[in-house]
Amino acid sequence: MSKDDFLLDDLDDEKTVEFIKNYLPQDLKEKFSDDQIYYFLDLIDEYYMESGVLDSSTDSDGFIDIDLDEIVEYVIKESKKDDMGEFDPEDILFVVQGEMEYGNSLGLVE
Repeated sequence: MSKDDFLLDDLDDEKTVEFIKNYLPQDLKEKFSDDQIYYFLDLIDEYYMESGVLDSSTDSDGFIDIDLDEIVEYVIKESKKDDMGEFDPEDILFVVQGEMEYGNSLGLVE
């Protein structure tokens, strides 16, 4: 990976975090710091890589079935294991949905 790739990844992460912050309901906007959202994004990416979901076969419409509840459980479990705190599954679900909506807005996922 080149230096430019790293800079693009950082810029994309910044845009993703901003999108998620705008996506969150008002009462959650102040609840999570940017650093926490970056951490959650890392865990979401980790889930995709480790779960094998990205290697799954697509359905007849070309979609991969992604269980948001499994992603939420993974983020909560890893956050607790990493001593990052305990989080409400409903709050984390908004972050996961925000990340997915950002991908939808770019045409990366549907």
